[in-house]
Amino acid sequence: MAKTIAIVNQKGGVGKTTTCVSLAASLSESGARVLVCDFDPQGNATSGLGVDKSTVSMTVYDLLINQKPCIDAIVDTPYASVLPSNKTLAGASVELIAMPEREYLLKHALAQVKDRFDFILIDCPPSLELLTLNCLCAADTILVPVQCEYFALEGLSDLLTTVRIVKRSLNPTLVLEGVLLTMYDGRTNFSMQVAEEVKRHFPGKVFASVIPRNIRLAEAPSHGKPVSAYDRSSRGADAYRRFADEFLAQNAKTLRKEDVSWARA
Repeated sequence: MAKTIAIVNQKGGVGKTTTCVSLAASLSESGARVLVCDFDPQGNATSGLGVDKSTVSMTVYDLLINQKPCIDAIVDTPYASVLPSNKTLAGASVELIAMPEREYLLKHALAQVKDRFDFILIDCPPSLELLTLNCLCAADTILVPVQCEYFALEGLSDLLTTVRIVKRSLNPTLVLEGVLLTMYDGRTNFSMQVAEEVKRHFPGKVFASVIPRNIRLAEAPSHGKPVSAYDRSSRGADAYRRFADEFLAQNAKTLRKEDVSWARA
């Protein structure tokens, strides 16, 4: 049964989609069965895995609004499986308002395929509204990328307030998977100061792995590849491999017994 992780931060440009795609590819390389659920109307995780979002026949929109079977929308790629998204999802928030159990529609859709995967990674939209609420209700944990820049903690209090509300009233088992530091520049005192500040706010919940600023990470999406396939020897690819190893070590106990061998490899 898959563990579902929502990768969320209401602030844009923090490396959320890059983290989703790169982690998925690295986990797949380790032998895990990974599904990326692209829940952002921009569809960047879809195109980042090499899928043409303008030509897909079915997207997550069809699962929510038209109640299509989840399995029919999944697209397999060399890097991970993906539930694609495109701009049709942008209007879904309005359509969802009148639907019964509107907060749980994504959870119900993903439940149909959870036994086929080890991990489901949800790339959430950069906002706190009904689409993101669906992500939080469907998730077991949340992973929060935080960039090592001046406004790193801006908006995180709103996100955590939303998470507490969801946990209290809609998804009582939701917990924080961890915080991932992104866009780290070890040459500057400022990045180190931000990292220390984040660790102070989230004691024991900040991953040891950090993602550096790296041009290959920025270039990879335009080629429809995760960074591990675009430039395997780059600093960005190496950082996400280390993060995937740390993530797997943290999650080894949640895997089925027959999967633990590769998780420890």
